[in-house]
Amino acid sequence: MNSEQRPIIIGLDIGTTKIAAIAGRKNEYGKLEILGFGRSNSNGVKHGQVLNIDETIKAIRMALQNCYESNPDLVINEVYVGIAGHHIKSLQTRGDIVRHNTDEEISQREIDQLISDQYKTYIPAGDQIIDVIPQEFTVDNFQNIPDPIGYGGVKVGANFHIITGDKNAIRNINRAVEKSGLHTKDLVLQPLASAAAVMGHEDMEAGVAIVDIGGGTTDLAVFYEGILKHTAVIPFGGENITNDIKTGLGVLKSQAEAMKTQFGSALANEAKANEYITIPGLRGMPPKEISVKNLANIIQARMSEILDFVSYHLKQVGLDGRVLNGGVVLTGGGSQLKHLIQLTEYVTGLNARIGFPNEHLCAGHIEELRKPTYSTCIGLILKGYSDYENQRKSFRDEYVPVSVPGNLKQKLQEEEMKEDLSEEVEVKEMPKEIVPIENRKGLKDFWGKFKDGIIDLFKEEEDAKLN
Repeated sequence: MNSEQRPIIIGLDIGTTKIAAIAGRKNEYGKLEILGFGRSNSNGVKHGQVLNIDETIKAIRMALQNCYESNPDLVINEVYVGIAGHHIKSLQTRGDIVRHNTDEEISQREIDQLISDQYKTYIPAGDQIIDVIPQEFTVDNFQNIPDPIGYGGVKVGANFHIITGDKNAIRNINRAVEKSGLHTKDLVLQPLASAAAVMGHEDMEAGVAIVDIGGGTTDLAVFYEGILKHTAVIPFGGENITNDIKTGLGVLKSQAEAMKTQFGSALANEAKANEYITIPGLRGMPPKEISVKNLANIIQARMSEILDFVSYHLKQVGLDGRVLNGGVVLTGGGSQLKHLIQLTEYVTGLNARIGFPNEHLCAGHIEELRKPTYSTCIGLILKGYSDYENQRKSFRDEYVPVSVPGNLKQKLQEEEMKEDLSEEVEVKEMPKEIVPIENRKGLKDFWGKFKDGIIDLFKEEEDAKLN
């Protein structure tokens, strides 16, 4: 199929610190072309949950406006939306059906019926089933069948991983999306979206734990022998680290975020004891000197707590130790902390690496979108294409051809160069003069400067690196 006949799918990542909207379409080689991209600072979302709908709507509309400015030809109506939050739970169930026409091969319709029956599973009042994911199938006496279509038999069964969430939390997400003028095509658990973006089939076979460290939550998805074994949402993320720094060192939140992204380390032993950061005092107060070593101690304490939760969940499903040959894949904005890989390997006892969504993006796109920060959003588009290719949802038959505007890549690269040339905080040894952290321009002023071109969505380095 010609790539222009394929649907354009939009992923909307509603995070605690940022909201991102990315429009993508697969080319003839199965790689994603990014046709539009927009992001905005997130307000109204705490720990992955929409608490202030009006503020969330404003942020979504800002991200959409940025996306439209990057490509005015885009038409955005339906979006795949990520969902997280500590209200997310999961359970395992078993389902079977007895076939009437045993002379015929097992069909997709029968599998769909088996999955549909699981939505009748009893769950606590106030919860709602978000997704039902088959694990392994059985046909009569044959076990561990990944895909039973084409088999013959009397009884077809499967184990299922069911994901549930709080009805009110789900309603708030849908309401914010709808009031922004959009329709939610599907809600996708964020760790599953991130896993789709950073993981290949060989990772699933080897066994891997995807740890997506976001602004408000850390999302976990565990795969073993090609099967999703466990999902969890840990209610701590990058914003908790920032708040710990703010409280522990007595600085402003913006200063805590800047220090975390520029000088932060997940291993206190790697920080030099004689290095200090000087930040300006408030309203004539003397400057404050912050020890880089103390900063690392605070970050390590919170990151160790998050990784302890990961180890706990792995132990709960019997996949701790050296069972996961693929190790731990860290992604999300928080995965960009220095020395996090070493800390992860120490706490979990597994090999670790950073997961980038590079594998699924076609060549020639800006490096910014290849960062772990956008793994969830890229994964949402891939989830949409999985639905399209497997005919799980209805899509329009005709699509308006939309091409990548020639100035999209050029302008974003220009803004990246400006960001690279922007003044950064310097750290020096104590006896020397310390350069203070400069106040950065707000997003509003920045909008005014670039209102006739594409918005520089990555001006605040701390927000782009950890959210």
